Amino acid sequence: MRGAQRRAEEWLSAAATDPRACKRQWAGESGISMVACGRFWDVLTVPESLGVLALDALLCIPQAPGPVLADTGSRRVGFFLPPDPQGRWVGPDIRYAGRGSWIAVPAPYRAAGRLRWLVPPDGTGSLFVPAAVELALQQALGTLAGHAETRERCPTCGAHSG
Repeated sequence: MRGAQRRAEEWLSAAATDPRACKRQWAGESGISMVACGRFWDVLTVPESLGVLALDALLCIPQAPGPVLADTGSRRVGFFLPPDPQGRWVGPDIRYAGRGSWIAVPAPYRAAGRLRWLVPPDGTGSLFVPAAVELALQQALGTLAGHAETRERCPTCGAHSG
């Protein structure tokens, strides 16, 4: 196993109740383990359409990205953020997993079932800056609203069709 991958596995499994059991579960049939939120990170999940656009914007800033996990079954994207006891993220279809919450994760650099890393953990502890994620989500909402506005117009004359 390469050094970066090993560091990433150590970092991610440290959030499990039993890190060794976590690694065994990753090596098992499901390839998934449950890890706790609120100690090393929290996870903000948003609808896939919003999350992918926000991630595109976040990857353009000159800062190491935090992990991003996609659930293709529920069509959601989760951004790993620093722990925030307040966890004041409010918005339509936004979910925040903080202290007392658990999430299912595959091993870094692997996919398992419907879970895929869009940005795998790198083992350094890099997490997204919440303000940057908030700004990227606002930008993504604006983009999605613009697309919805365009779809509601007649392609020939531009008149509203709704």
